[in-house]
Parts: sequence; structure tokens; C-alpha cells
Amino acid sequence: MNQSFDIHDQDDTIGGRISRARDALELSTAQLARRLGVKTETVQAWENDRSEPRSNRVIMLAGMLGVSPTWLLTGIGELPSTPAVNSELHVMMTQLSKLKRAHASMGKMIDTLEQEAERMSRQLENQ
Repeated sequence: MNQSFDIHDQDDTIGGRISRARDALELSTAQLARRLGVKTETVQAWENDRSEPRSNRVIMLAGMLGVSPTWLLTGIGELPSTPAVNSELHVMMTQLSKLKRAHASMGKMIDTLEQEAERMSRQLENQ
């Protein structure tokens, strides 16, 4: 959904939009800072409009927050949406489930090989 912005909207600053997108992902400022490789105080300064991120950080922020750089800078474009996050979470959970099944299968294969090696070892000892 496209959003037009209202000049009186408290989120109508780059700091407000960073905060809104971060909140939509349920990230703390410390978590976002860690992912970006900056200090927590830096993210807080951006969100409180005491400073602005450099252009390379805007691109990184947009990617990490799942928004366009244009929306982050101007408020024009797609808002951050929780359904997108839920969809990504579903994909991740599905992949984790497949990985767990593969892990269990590998465990069974290891047990089988171990038993076969023990059997062969006993045969060699009895010769």
C-alpha cells in the first residue's frame, strides 16, 4: 500500500521512519545497531533526529528493515509491514524444520555406520 505522508505526523522524519520500521520487526535499537555494526547510541541519535545516517548506511538500513531507501528518506512508498515479516518467519521455520529432519536422518546414518564398523571390528578380532 502506498502511503502519502502528513507533515504533522510524528513519524515524518527519517528518525521516526527508522523507529517505525525497527518496531515493525520487533528489533531493539541495540539489535539493529549490532546488525549494522554501529553503536546503539548512533541508532538512537538517528531515531531521535539528532543525526542522520550516511547514504551507505541508509541503503543498509533499508535492506535490514525491509523498506525502500526512498521510503526511509522521504516517507513515500511502501510502509513496513508485519505480514511480510510473518511470511519470512514462516519460510525460516520451514527451512529449520527441514534442517532438523536432515539432522535426524544423518544421526541415524551415523549410528548405522558405527554399528557396521563395530561388527566388522569384531569379525577381524575373531579371525
